Amino acid sequence: MERIKVVVYGASGRVGQEVVKAVCRETETQLVGAVDVIVPAEQLTLPDGSGKVPFSDDLAAILDSCQPDVIVDFSIARASMPAVRTASRHGVNMVIGTTGFTADDLDEMKKLAEANEIGIVVAPNFALGAVLMMHLAKIAGKYFDHAEIIELHHDRKMDAPSGTSQTTARDMIKARGKPFLPPAVPGEDSPARGKSIEGINIHSVRLPGQMAHQEVILGGDGQTLRIRHDQISREAFMPGVLLAVKEVMKRKGFIYGLDKLLGL
Repeated sequence: MERIKVVVYGASGRVGQEVVKAVCRETETQLVGAVDVIVPAEQLTLPDGSGKVPFSDDLAAILDSCQPDVIVDFSIARASMPAVRTASRHGVNMVIGTTGFTADDLDEMKKLAEANEIGIVVAPNFALGAVLMMHLAKIAGKYFDHAEIIELHHDRKMDAPSGTSQTTARDMIKARGKPFLPPAVPGEDSPARGKSIEGINIHSVRLPGQMAHQEVILGGDGQTLRIRHDQISREAFMPGVLLAVKEVMKRKGFIYGLDKLLGL
C-alpha cells in the first residue's frame, strides 16, 4: 500500500517535533517535507536516521516540490489561516491542531474545503483521553444544573481559556439543551483568568511544571462528580494525529473535533 505523504507545518515547535517523530515511525505515513518560520538548514534530518527532507519557511514552495497528501499544522492561528489558503489552492488535505481560531476562521475553512474538494480536520485536542473526557462531560451535563471547568497548562500557552475547555462547555450546554445555573453568590460568576459560558465558569491556570490538564466538576444537592484528564507529555496527541491523517484521506469537507472520527 502506498504511504501517505505528509508535510509538517510548525515542525520546529514542541508538538511539531513530536509529529515529525510519529509520522516517521508510522508504517502508513511518510514525512516528505517540513515548514517553520525558523529554518536552521535547508534539510531536516529524520529522527530515525533514514535520511533528510526539504525544510523551508515557504509553504507553497514545499508543496510544489514535495507534493504531499496531507499537511499537519501545529503552529499558531495567525500563521495557520494563510497555510489553509495555500493548501487549498494546492489541493492538499489538512489536519490542524492549532487553537485560537475565530468563528469566521472556521467558516472560511469550511468554505475552502468544499470549494477545493479537500479534507480539513480541526481538533481542539488530539489526545484520545481528552476527547473521551469531553464526551463523558456531555453525558453527565444532562443530569446536573451546576458545572465549572478548571484547565491547567504550561505558562507558554498562548490562549486562555483553552480551546478544549471552551469546546467542552459549549458541547455540555448543547447536549443539555439549556444553560447551566450560575453560582448562587452574586458577583462570583467571573473567574479571575478564564471565561464564563452560559453558566459554566472556566478557570485557567498557567504555570511552569504543567502540561495539559482539565477537570470538569458537576455539582448537585449533596454530591459532586469530577471528570478529569491529565496529559503528561505531548506524545499523547500522536495516536489522534495519525488517526486524523489517515481519515482525512477518506473524508472530504470540513470536520471539527476528533470525536467525529471516533464515532462518538
